[in-house]
Amino acid sequence: MNLVQLEYIVAVDSTRHFAKAAEKCFVTQPTLSMMIQKLEEELGVKIFDRSKQPVIPTKEGEQLIIHAKSVLSELNRMKGYAKELQGEISGEFHLAVIPTLAPYLIPLFIKQFTNQYPLLSVRMKEMTTEEIIPKLKRREIDAALLATPLLENGLTENKLFNEEFFVYASKNELQSRKKYILPGELNVHHLWLLEEGHCMRNQVFNLCELRKMEGTKNNLLYEAGSIETLIQLVDKLEGITIVPRLSTLTMTSKQKAKLHEFANPKPVREISLVTVDSYPRKKLIRELCNLIALNLPFEVTTKKNEVIPIN
Repeated sequence: MNLVQLEYIVAVDSTRHFAKAAEKCFVTQPTLSMMIQKLEEELGVKIFDRSKQPVIPTKEGEQLIIHAKSVLSELNRMKGYAKELQGEISGEFHLAVIPTLAPYLIPLFIKQFTNQYPLLSVRMKEMTTEEIIPKLKRREIDAALLATPLLENGLTENKLFNEEFFVYASKNELQSRKKYILPGELNVHHLWLLEEGHCMRNQVFNLCELRKMEGTKNNLLYEAGSIETLIQLVDKLEGITIVPRLSTLTMTSKQKAKLHEFANPKPVREISLVTVDSYPRKKLIRELCNLIALNLPFEVTTKKNEVIPIN
């Protein structure tokens, strides 16, 4: 067994086609097929079901491919770490971001980050927290930007900032014209929510004590896939939703008129850059944390009000 064979089976898994995998690996198809067959013979396991089109991994093959990806990722990290010891930040860096954060935070720093480290190949993908945690632990990704605390063993959380939540409500929704809103004053029957799988959905559930309302029926139930959809639902159909601070920065003046602050203690979500405890590229993580902090908007970094984290 060698690393080239592991690269070949990962390529076939990603393309589900031997010819395309060979092209991706810059070898002929017979060479790639022969190397994979030798690996299968050595391990005594069929990795791919060649009778299917497109080619799919066997059950045993799926597990071997997971381990192969982990080995290749560790090798890439080792190469990157070796370069860092020489003062160079390069190699590949796989970063996951939760969907309720990605469109607002990533544009603030990513251009400067890639310009500052041109030898670093950054690969980003939106994932839910449920998807991120196992991928971090399997070393399939290097780091993740998400809401914390996770209370997970083996993970290091580098706290970046607290992000305040706001009420976004249609004109006739809130009876009170007070400057500050209490969660208990919200009509939860008119509350638009994110779909299952988003950690922010759970935070809103806890903030508004929605679990007490489970089992009650509304004549319209729609669970959105993004914060932008929630905002559009309020704009077009009225009602209420909860939005994080960063999502408000690009709103129009008309939309900002629909924002309402919570009373103290203000609900927030803690945002962190998370890695496994043993992640070796400490300098890269430190540089990324510093760069994000430098590019945070004034509104995020200067809030001094009393806050309460919502998990």
